[in-house]
Amino acid sequence: MPESIRKVNVIGHLHPDTDSICAAISYAYLKNQIGENIHEARRAGALNRETAFVLQHFGFAEPPIITTVTPQIKDCEIQKQPGISGEMSLYAAWNRMREIKLDTLCVTDDNNDMQGLIAVKDIANANMDIFDTSVLATSRTSYLNILTTLDGKMVAGDPDGRIETGKVCVGTTPELMETVVTPGDIVLVSNRYETQQFAIESGASCLIACCDAAVSSRIVASAEEHGCAIICTPYDTYAAARLISMAIPVRAKMLPEELILKFSVNTAVDEAQKIMSKSRHRFFPVIDEDGHYAGLVTSPNMLNPNKKHVILVDHNERSQAVDGLEEAVIMEIIDHHRIGSIETDAPALFRAVPVGCTCTIIYDMYQEAGVEIPANIAGLMLSAILSDTLMFRSPTCTPHDKYVGEQLASICGEDIETYADAMFDAGSDVSGRTAEEVFGQDYKVFSRGNAHFGVGQGSYMTEASRKKAEELVGPYLPEAAKADELPMVFYMFTDVKSQVTELLYYGDGADEIVSHAFGVEAKDGMAVLPGVVSRKKQVIPALMATFQNIQQED
Repeated sequence: MPESIRKVNVIGHLHPDTDSICAAISYAYLKNQIGENIHEARRAGALNRETAFVLQHFGFAEPPIITTVTPQIKDCEIQKQPGISGEMSLYAAWNRMREIKLDTLCVTDDNNDMQGLIAVKDIANANMDIFDTSVLATSRTSYLNILTTLDGKMVAGDPDGRIETGKVCVGTTPELMETVVTPGDIVLVSNRYETQQFAIESGASCLIACCDAAVSSRIVASAEEHGCAIICTPYDTYAAARLISMAIPVRAKMLPEELILKFSVNTAVDEAQKIMSKSRHRFFPVIDEDGHYAGLVTSPNMLNPNKKHVILVDHNERSQAVDGLEEAVIMEIIDHHRIGSIETDAPALFRAVPVGCTCTIIYDMYQEAGVEIPANIAGLMLSAILSDTLMFRSPTCTPHDKYVGEQLASICGEDIETYADAMFDAGSDVSGRTAEEVFGQDYKVFSRGNAHFGVGQGSYMTEASRKKAEELVGPYLPEAAKADELPMVFYMFTDVKSQVTELLYYGDGADEIVSHAFGVEAKDGMAVLPGVVSRKKQVIPALMATFQNIQQED
């Protein structure tokens, strides 16, 4: 598999209908059986009730949603630098930075969750703060950190203990220490017996013998009696005094998680670049989809992201596609609609067949590839064909759609009439739903020249369910037009059994458009269209032709 292809997203149109969702799942399954790349079905919007019924009936979870195919941080090179423990010493962190040639480290816990960030400037600032002699105690520094920082060994005391109190001071002679050392202090001493003993008797909590100074058994015994730890280091007093503050844990100087500028793997590259350009930082932590630390990114990592690879099903118009399509690689388009406005940068497989449903085309592709159709996949494809062809009643339905539907019904074991009634009833139920939800269940935006308009459709098995939907959606049409900045919207309420559509519409001049397009009386935002059940074959061409005639006259 080429490195540039992480996976291929198989996506239907916005406001997905049953064909859009079922085609994406069915085609992704086929491609995964015959190809090397990983194909994943995605949805570009919320499911309608009909589609939700279909997925539940055949045991499928709804596909993950995708709202854009613009490159995201996950499509860039993320530097997989492991996080460090908050207990790591500043000195160890500085050495790690030098080793990996990185000036920023992320601090994580045992679950790989972000705790903070430490940069080389934080270590430099800590190193320059020479007057904070109590820093070991205030940060509860572990003796293990002191041992590793000073390359020391523990002569007395518990290496798993921590510095809880006191300040750091240098012991020279008992006379000079008398007013300096207080109980709990950490005292750096030489090899003088008197100095060591005086520090212990003064209540020091830890004695650090520099230059690997000899520590007698009497001193060790005295230290144990007074509860004083002893560490021997090969460093001289100057070096030890400079280094010991670097033993504090990074958590004491790190930038806490809530103040860190970080990105999700799903953050768009363009958005991240804008934010980075306003920051003086170089490295930015990345959080994965589960909320865990994933690595670091810099501005140069964003320069050449991998484009997303997509296959479009059941649409080929830009207005019906997810955002960012111009930044993606379109590999294939499988559709049964008119040829629309999508352009590709490179050659792509385009299979457009004048049949009633995308899943009819996909069935043929299964046969051509010699791939057996599982019963549950057959159920999805049957559902899509029944939905798009209104159970073979739509003028878009071809003899091949009917043949394929019957073949799929035999594979999945469904009675077509019984199953179709249940599916349409589920889709027409508007109880507990908002006008926006019902409106968006099958709605598309179309363009021709300067004309832009939206057309939705709902199919109903009974007059009562259709009337309820009309009462809910009708008042919402002006709001829908405003939301999409469209001058006109139309909505088809189709009675499947009587094959009559009541067309509700909104917009200046829409009455005239509907009257000219369908040769009927259009009044008060509604027109009755006997025998009209297909948006694709009967409504869109008529509206397009009417808009074109008006533009030519103007």
